[in-house]
Amino acid sequence: MEILAFGVQADEKPLIEQAFQAHHEVRCLDVFLNEDTVPIAAGHEVISTSVNADLGPRVLEALAAAGTRMIAQRSTGFNNIDLTVAERLGMTVARVSYYSPYAVAEFAWTLAMAVNRRIVRASTRTRDFDFRLDGLMGRDMHGRTAGVLGTGKIGEAFARIAHGFGMRLLGWDIAENPTCMQLGMRYVPKEQLLAESDLVTLHVPLMPETQHLIDADALKTMKNDVILVNSSRGGLIDTAALVRELRAGRFTGVGLDVYEAEAGLFFLDKSLEAIEDDTLARLVTFPNVLVTSHQAYYTQEAVGQIVETTVRNVLDYTAGRRSENVLVPRS
Repeated sequence: MEILAFGVQADEKPLIEQAFQAHHEVRCLDVFLNEDTVPIAAGHEVISTSVNADLGPRVLEALAAAGTRMIAQRSTGFNNIDLTVAERLGMTVARVSYYSPYAVAEFAWTLAMAVNRRIVRASTRTRDFDFRLDGLMGRDMHGRTAGVLGTGKIGEAFARIAHGFGMRLLGWDIAENPTCMQLGMRYVPKEQLLAESDLVTLHVPLMPETQHLIDADALKTMKNDVILVNSSRGGLIDTAALVRELRAGRFTGVGLDVYEAEAGLFFLDKSLEAIEDDTLARLVTFPNVLVTSHQAYYTQEAVGQIVETTVRNVLDYTAGRRSENVLVPRS
C-alpha cells in the first residue's frame, strides 16, 4: 500500500521515508491538503496530513468518495479536522497525542528572551556595523512572575525553566499539575494571572471554549509592560485586538509562533507576493513583536517522535488495532 503524505517539509521527508521503509511505500508531497489538492489523493486508502491541512466537510467528502479511509495527522492539534463529518463518512482519524514537550517549551522561552533582550534588532544592527545599545535594554526575569495558561506537559516544561530563572509561578488550568505545584506554582483565576504576570505564555489546545481565550478584555487586564508568548495555536488570541493594544504602545514584547489565519501562509515562501492579510502585515511591523512560522515543535527529537507515532498509527489501522491516538475509530 502507498501512503500519501501531504505538507512534508524538506527536513522531514527523509525521516518519513526511512520510518515507513520496512512497512509501506510512502510518497511525500510538499503541497498542503485543501480543496485544490485533494484530487491528488484519489485511490489512496491512507493519507498523512500536517496541522495546516484543510480537513473540513468538502475535503473529507472528496477524500471519502475517492477511496481514502484513514487520515494520520502528524500533529497533536486537530482543530483543522471536522471529526463529526469524518465519523459520518466512516473514516478513521488518528493524531500524535504526545511528542517532546521540551521542543515547544524551549522555543517559547526563546521567543520570550528574544523580545525581552531585543535580539533581532541587535543582530540587524550589528550586521550594519551599528554597535549602539540605544533601545536594546531588557530586564531580568529573576524575581518576576510567569503566568502559565495550560499546565500540561509543555506548560510544566516551561514552568521548570521559569523556576530555574528564579521566577514566581502562577498557573491556570482545569486541573492542577502536582509537579508544577512542587515548583511553587499557585493556581489562580485567569483574570488574576493576567493582571499579576510579567510574562504570560499559552499552552492550551484550541477548541470552541478556548477560541480567543486572550480577547480584548483579557489583553486590557495585562500589565502595560507584559511579555506575551503564544507557541500553541493562533486562534487563542484575538489578533486584531492585540494589534490595537500594540498601537497604543502597550507590551514590552510579543512572541508568536502561531497565527490564527496562518493556513495558506505558514510553511510557504510568500516573499515575492503581496500579503493580503492586513492584520499580519501590520503585526510584523511592530519593533517589539517577533513572529515565527509555527516552528516550535521542529527539533530532531520531536519530529522523530511524530514520524514514529504516525507510522505506528498507520500500522494499527491496517491491523485493526486502536490506540490512544485514535480520534475517530475504524468503523
